[in-house]
Amino acid sequence: MQKLIGEDVLYHGMPKYQTLEESDLFLSLGQQLYFPSRKRSRITAPFVFSEQLFKKQKTTIDILPDECLFEILRRVSGQEKSSCASVSKRWLMLLSTIHRNEQKNVQDFDKSGGAIPRCLKGKKATDIRLAAIGVGSGNRGGLGELAILGNNSSKVTDFGLMTVARGCPSLTSLTLWNLSSVKDEGVTEIANECHLLEKVELSHCPGITNKSLMAIAKNCPNLTSLSIESCSNIGNEGLQAIGKSCPNLKSISMKNCPLVGDQGLVSLVTSASSSLLKLRLQGLTISDMSLAVIGHYGLALTDLILSDLKTVTGKGFWVMGSGQGLQKLKSVVIANCNGVTDPGLEAMGRGCPNLKEVSVKNSVFLSDKGVVAFAKVANSVETLILEECQMVTQLGIFGLLVNCGTLKTLSLTKCAGIQDLPMNIPSGLSLCTSLKSLSIRNCLSFGNFSLALLGRLCHNLEEIVLTGLHRITDSGLTSLIKNCESGLTKVDLSGCVNLTDKSVSEISMAHGGALEVLNLDGCRSITDASVITVAKNCFSLRELDVSKSAITDFSVAALACAGQVNLQVLSISGCQVSNKSLPFLKKLGETLIGLNMMQCCGVSSSAVGLLGEQIWKCDILV
Repeated sequence: MQKLIGEDVLYHGMPKYQTLEESDLFLSLGQQLYFPSRKRSRITAPFVFSEQLFKKQKTTIDILPDECLFEILRRVSGQEKSSCASVSKRWLMLLSTIHRNEQKNVQDFDKSGGAIPRCLKGKKATDIRLAAIGVGSGNRGGLGELAILGNNSSKVTDFGLMTVARGCPSLTSLTLWNLSSVKDEGVTEIANECHLLEKVELSHCPGITNKSLMAIAKNCPNLTSLSIESCSNIGNEGLQAIGKSCPNLKSISMKNCPLVGDQGLVSLVTSASSSLLKLRLQGLTISDMSLAVIGHYGLALTDLILSDLKTVTGKGFWVMGSGQGLQKLKSVVIANCNGVTDPGLEAMGRGCPNLKEVSVKNSVFLSDKGVVAFAKVANSVETLILEECQMVTQLGIFGLLVNCGTLKTLSLTKCAGIQDLPMNIPSGLSLCTSLKSLSIRNCLSFGNFSLALLGRLCHNLEEIVLTGLHRITDSGLTSLIKNCESGLTKVDLSGCVNLTDKSVSEISMAHGGALEVLNLDGCRSITDASVITVAKNCFSLRELDVSKSAITDFSVAALACAGQVNLQVLSISGCQVSNKSLPFLKKLGETLIGLNMMQCCGVSSSAVGLLGEQIWKCDILV
């Protein structure tokens, strides 16, 4: 045993102690002994401290084995349980292993589901945190929603999910993303214990298989939402089990699951025929049969998304539209499906009488004939979006506008087949009075002739988005602007490099009273003259973007001095403004909530910092 002091040291003339016990005994008697006053001897040797003297002694309860401590902790409930969980990691782990059936005086839980939502992201997603959630949420209304959004640094395993299952029977929603260490055992335990589960979302979880879905199907009959993405070991067998036992499904999303085919989808759709409202299928190896079943059994379906279905042909889309089962369908999105043809789109318009929104993206075979035929039979469509439909031309677009009397929103993006050709409109042709919003983005051949024709047909436009159209000039835009009788509230001309101050002057003079949003980003020929006109006439303007234009400090001053303008968002990114604009920006800051000053090289960083202190309510991007 180590000695309390050096062997050669004599303390107050007393002999050194042979053992620590002797030293303790002597010191305990110190108050009863008398020592004559004398000079203390110099101590030359270092102190050697005893580890046993300073070693922290374990409390009595810490000495108990896990079995005994388990028996104690399972008799604790309520707030005391949470307090015990914070004592140590050992206590937390023991509490997390206690099943509700093993607890004494267990509190009942809300059979309608828990009220507490929890979300763990990245490195914060660990088994320890899940154990704390499982133990601590019971006495605060119960855990209702759990989302674990993992990444490479996440350390969640089946153990963490099992702790949640034991302590949170009120769980109604489970989301698992990017968890490579989670297997069937954890999900199965949650299914076995959390019978109130209504929503399950699994994404990039390769360790989860059909076994988990079968457990959910067996124990969670109230399941209403199922979303599976990039889970390589989930296939038809699991989906068939869900289809047999969960007839109340309202939302199904299947994305990039290589083992999912016709058998699984058919089982899901047919069993939930009367309840299924939303269906999304993407990147699956399915055939025309799946679409035929959707068209026949989708009796309650309102929203349908079909994307990257490479093995579905035109026959599948035609049969789906002709099945007469999609009577309640309101929105359909079809992207990257080569099977979309003219007869298929026409069948969709004819067989879906309540269809309101249609979006077709990257269709190789859709042409003018299909677009016009769809417009003639789709009597309720209000929104049509066409993106990268290269066989659709100018003729198809104007045929659509003439024949679709309910269309309110038309969006065209990257449709290279629309050429700018002069067209003669027959006299007496009906106008498209229903169209309120027109968006044309990056259709490189779209030009002034097309704009003029739109101006002659569409007189009630309220929103215009023309972006990346290098071929339009002031003359073409003016012919459209002058015919908008309802008053434009939004105009987006970003990237139209050939427009000048003349176009802005026409817009502000004709629609200044109604205009709320004006975007001139990248219009390099726009100068201070445009902003002065806007400041003078557009008293309802809330958002103005003049980024990468030719404006200067004078424009900022004009906006600040216009008493009727109450801007909320201003973007002058990449403009030739300097510190001289700061007093005027301060004045504009009385109403601004957003200011973009990125790449304004003429403004110093110190001036921007001072401005931020003065208009602290405004978010400034620099």
